[in-house]
Amino acid sequence: MPRQSTAASEGLDTIVIEALAPGGQAGTSSQIENYLGFPTGVSGQALAGRAQIQAQKFGARLAVSRAAAAIRCDRRPYVVELEDGQAIATRAIVIATGASYRTLDVPDYDRFEGRGIHYAATWIESNLCSNEEVVVVGGGNSAGQAAMFLSRQAAHVHMLVRGEGLAATMSDYLVNRIEAAEKITLHPHTEITALEGERLLERVSWTNKQTGESETKAVSNLFVMIGAVPNTAWLQGCIPLDRGGFIVTGRDEEGMALSSPYATQRPGIFAVGDVRAQSTKRVASAVGEGSVVVQAVHAFLSDAEPPRS
Repeated sequence: MPRQSTAASEGLDTIVIEALAPGGQAGTSSQIENYLGFPTGVSGQALAGRAQIQAQKFGARLAVSRAAAAIRCDRRPYVVELEDGQAIATRAIVIATGASYRTLDVPDYDRFEGRGIHYAATWIESNLCSNEEVVVVGGGNSAGQAAMFLSRQAAHVHMLVRGEGLAATMSDYLVNRIEAAEKITLHPHTEITALEGERLLERVSWTNKQTGESETKAVSNLFVMIGAVPNTAWLQGCIPLDRGGFIVTGRDEEGMALSSPYATQRPGIFAVGDVRAQSTKRVASAVGEGSVVVQAVHAFLSDAEPPRS
């Protein structure tokens, strides 16, 4: 959302298409502690809310709960097709569709999604965990932030990681906090092996893959934070993707550098944030990219030939 505020504030006629809620994935983060200007941290919801107000102040139009389904990119102006059948013609596009959460390959997993399995740890989920044991799966910063946040309310937090520890995948400040937290236990080399419950999740079992030891706990809230898949299927071959499905930017078909590190091989189409290949998966980085790309959009529009209908 901050990138749309920047675009609107710099004179671009801006429309924001958002399928779920303002802020995307960052808007669901329980606590962002490494974002400039918030020394005590800020929730993703609060950050996204402020950005939404600021974007509207500068004249950006917001189309929330309106998903983009495809881009007609064979001619310009480009046309973004929405799922409801409407279409928007535009000379420039900034793609910031982020990524979707990965899931676990465990029996009955689908049955408990929305019934005890969560992909974000906000105040709502935290209140559900009051004085209960919870499980967080994942070794990245999002998982570490969730574990620290949930430990304020939960009786105990069990962190499960497939590797031998957190140092290789998590920021040092979070690793140190988790190691010092009495209410957090790290379980290395461990994976979820069973989920049980009637209508809602009631019990979670996990197994240490090195020792073979298994454990079952009365857990009704499981937080799965093991990475994401880029939301690029809707592009339908319009823009080159890497092997992981992330958008390739900054290089043309010959491997030569483009005018902007956020430019795709389609003139006037840019990508920023988590959806972009080789991007730094941090909120501050995504916001910074969104701000910088506006200059590239201006440069493209000033140099582009008059659009052909």
